[in-house]
Amino acid sequence: MTHLPLLKKLVVICIAMFAFAFAMVPLYDVFCDITGLNGKPSLEQAQQSTLVTENREVSVSFTTHAQSGAPFEVKSKEYSVDVKPGAMREVKFSAKNNSNEDKVMQAIPSVAPGKAAKYLHKIACFCFDQQPLKAGEELEFTLLFYVDTELPSDVEELTLSYTVFDISERLVASNN
Repeated sequence: MTHLPLLKKLVVICIAMFAFAFAMVPLYDVFCDITGLNGKPSLEQAQQSTLVTENREVSVSFTTHAQSGAPFEVKSKEYSVDVKPGAMREVKFSAKNNSNEDKVMQAIPSVAPGKAAKYLHKIACFCFDQQPLKAGEELEFTLLFYVDTELPSDVEELTLSYTVFDISERLVASNN
């Protein structure tokens, strides 16, 4: 009794499983682009807008939370702002290092609903750079942004959320 046909099927299945696993990340990115899920905004500095839609306002709210164990307290001075698409808007954030050691934080943004992520453009953002804070230090940061005039009309509000990470240990490890 020969097991050659079974062996061929198992080899083909293994190759197919490997190919599928290898293709998961690009497939996920395509899926997120099509469905508008994920909410990853660009981390690139945007160019200033030249057009403003005067007859429309969009509500933009802000949330922040620190990674578990991160000693930072970050919050916006305003919970929510109304913006006209294309108009520049400035919002102040405060960040405090609640530990007794110097730390470095990194803020990672996300936007909800996810399909609105590509329409929120940041000119200045504390998320562009790593932010060193001395022990107990509190700093103020400025977010300068606008909502694109091409934002779909069914999106009337969006949320810009920041997750703040303590990257101090990672920086020390990479410098050694």
